[in-house]
Formats: sequence, structure tokens, C-alpha cells
Amino acid sequence: MGFIKGSFSFIVGTAFGVYVAQNYKMPNVKKLASTALSMANHVEHTYRKPKNKDDDS
Repeated sequence: MGFIKGSFSFIVGTAFGVYVAQNYKMPNVKKLASTALSMANHVEHTYRKPKNKDDDS
């Protein structure tokens, strides 16, 4: 019984996700994550402390 009970919530969630994706305008998560990573990389390079040339360890 545990397998059926656990699978039921997964199947219902999958069906609901498919319904929402087909009927509503959803953001492209891959593009959103790529943009956020690019912005974080830009901020990191802009505000990073310069390396000391004496620290060659």
C-alpha cells in the first residue's frame, strides 16, 4: 500500500504541473537561472578585492 500511496501524490503533482504548463504562461526557468548567474558573476568581478601580489602561496 505504501508504494501506491507515495506514487499517487507524484502522479497528481505531475498531472497538475502539465496542466499548468499548458494553460498558463510560465517563465522559462532555465533562462531565468542563466540570467541570475550572469548577474551574480558580474557583481562578483566588479566588487572583488584585488589580489595581493605578495601572496604567492
